[in-house]
Amino acid sequence: MRFVARVEVGLKPGHSDPEGETTRESLAELNYRVDSVKVSKVYEALLEASSLADAERQVEDMCRRLLANPVKDNYAVQIEEAK
Repeated sequence: MRFVARVEVGLKPGHSDPEGETTRESLAELNYRVDSVKVSKVYEALLEASSLADAERQVEDMCRRLLANPVKDNYAVQIEEAK
């Protein structure tokens, strides 16, 4: 079976986000009243797995091994069967 996995990776609270801060400052210069901006990365992967549970296991492993740094990142996963 084929699945589409969407993984959003963002910084944990307390970690500095220089890109988000720069974006917030730029928005303020354009007269947008924004209190904060946080930057995250989104990965979308098309993968083969024998079941949804197998796909979930694979994606969790991908996150732990490569996509997210457990010291500074949180991540959220969404998986659905590919159409």
